Amino acid sequence: MAKRGSRLPRRQRLIGLWLLLSGISIFGGAVFALWLDSLAGLEGTARLLLWLGCFSGGGTIFLVGLLLERQLFTPLRHLQVQLARLVANPDARQDYPPEGWLRGLGPDLMRVREAWRADRERLATAHAEGARSAARIRQELETLLQVLDTPLLLCDHHRRVLLFNQAAETLFEGHPGLGLGKRLDALIPIASLEDALGQLPDDGAPREILVPCDERWLHVVLRRVPDSNHETLLTLTDTTAAWTSEMGARADIAEMLPVLRRHSASLTSAADALVGVRDDATTGELGKRLEAVIDEESRALAAQLERMGRLMEDMHREGERLVPLWSNDLWAALEERQDSASLRITPIGMPAWLKGDAPALLALLDSLLPRLTAHSGQAELEGEVCLGNRRVYLDLIWRGRPLGEQGLDEWRAERLDALPLAPRVGDVLRQHTSDAWSIADEDGEHARLRLPLPATERVGAPRPRTPPRPEFHDFGIADMPPPDSELAARPLRTLEVVAFDTETTGLELRRGDTVVSIGACRIVNARLLASDTFDLRVDPERPIPPASTAIHGITDDDVAGAPPLNVALPRFRDYIGEAVILAHNAAFDLLAIQPPGGGIAFDMPVLDTLLLSRALDDSLDGHDLDSLADRYDLSFPPGTRHTALGDARVTAELWLSLLPRLEARGIETLEQALALQASAFDREDAFAS
Repeated sequence: MAKRGSRLPRRQRLIGLWLLLSGISIFGGAVFALWLDSLAGLEGTARLLLWLGCFSGGGTIFLVGLLLERQLFTPLRHLQVQLARLVANPDARQDYPPEGWLRGLGPDLMRVREAWRADRERLATAHAEGARSAARIRQELETLLQVLDTPLLLCDHHRRVLLFNQAAETLFEGHPGLGLGKRLDALIPIASLEDALGQLPDDGAPREILVPCDERWLHVVLRRVPDSNHETLLTLTDTTAAWTSEMGARADIAEMLPVLRRHSASLTSAADALVGVRDDATTGELGKRLEAVIDEESRALAAQLERMGRLMEDMHREGERLVPLWSNDLWAALEERQDSASLRITPIGMPAWLKGDAPALLALLDSLLPRLTAHSGQAELEGEVCLGNRRVYLDLIWRGRPLGEQGLDEWRAERLDALPLAPRVGDVLRQHTSDAWSIADEDGEHARLRLPLPATERVGAPRPRTPPRPEFHDFGIADMPPPDSELAARPLRTLEVVAFDTETTGLELRRGDTVVSIGACRIVNARLLASDTFDLRVDPERPIPPASTAIHGITDDDVAGAPPLNVALPRFRDYIGEAVILAHNAAFDLLAIQPPGGGIAFDMPVLDTLLLSRALDDSLDGHDLDSLADRYDLSFPPGTRHTALGDARVTAELWLSLLPRLEARGIETLEQALALQASAFDREDAFAS
């Protein structure tokens, strides 16, 4: 929400000057005609000719100006708009065919347009086969990376991310350091990798290292890509659970072993001594003492064994094969394995999380269901999850009597041939520190088979799976200038740009109005990353006026529970990273994100599409976002106009449309672009009272 300056555009000033000159000439002619008429006292035709002669100068100026405006100046402006649109996008629609005195340029302009398109078609045809091959390879690469469960990153020799897959995105979910073109040290503590990166052999031999990252331990395997420009492939594994187990339960067990050996040695010595004195009546007191020692050591040994059992149970719960499972997903996967005509499982009660080895549990339950259907004579069972103390009870329920212990023993001994090494059901139960029993319900009509399984602290239903990013690699980043090169001298196409916009409670930012929404998207290597976005509602800590809600649609209820501005701004600053920022009428948005006492400095270079457009086309009217979107054939998806992210996306697309026009004028570096926009700066543009 920005306020435009009141200075008239150049065209309107010219029109005003033309009307002023016409008016002065007509007024002067009228005064002169009155003076001559009073002196000469002419009548009839002579008087009429006198007045026409005096008005002829002003009328000529007015008519010539009107003719030039309609036949030359307006067609020139339309031609300028059409040429600007063609430079930005050769396939843009043609709304302004040449008219007026430029009508004769129509065939020539059409020929240039068609020749341009023909050249592009011939070039596309010449590269069609290579493009198809590249597209096939890219599609295969994208498919492989999306289904690959191992997180991986590819970095260039400047440690900028060239590629990452969906597994890496899941591993670093919500981390502002993950993104194409971002530095690796923004994602992983680079000090932990410094030596390994510097000593990697060029033949692709791996190096392994354990890296602390936030509150996790990552096992990182690094490989130099052979025959490349020192690009490095990193595969990562979250080993926090294994590390915790190694430092927790396993360490405790290791400490217990000497104690157990000591208790065992004491028991053995006491037992041997007791055997030696059992038949000696004179040593009754010694025998009692030895029995007391044996009793004490036995109790201590039993306590230690009980503790070891609990530690073993903890190790099973922390085992890497036992992962969080959502009960509804487990029931659905189990039913898919059955013949729907013969068996149906209906989940009841509240779903919950549990820990388990999903393939093993599915094979175990798959072997159980035929026994239960044969026992109950029913083709429909109910599944329920009950929460216990540190355990989750997985129950299968049917109408009838419980399953007998003999049937359970036979089932525990059954081998699961679908699993590697064909373990018994009892082995899988022990893996989960579990067992199985069958009990009758209190209503006397139903029975259930219960499996206690490890619980997890995770709560809430799983979030919907996000679609994969449409872009996850850009090998062109490796050809960009080094990140530590002088920013001002960097080519515009190699800049990392964050386009942003804000929505506010009003326009009077210096009188209390503040931000209610921040939206941003990223451009890397002159490419808009569709899914690399920032979209955050902000609590303004004051009511939103209805007049502002009518524009951006954000109400007080929409921002209830949202972070305040002093919390939102550090998140936004982290998202920007080392990028240049871009906005339309940036002065207003910069004022919005830098309130007094905000404490967050946005001191990076700022590009402004409003100023750049004005500098490129100072003779044209309309440099607001709507006018420029129409001029460059850009569109707002339905419902996104006057939303922070929607306006930021169109601002980013506008920048990419202006880029070829800047380059055509020799504006190729950031320093030159900033100088150009400074020439169009008007102090009133920054006004926000």
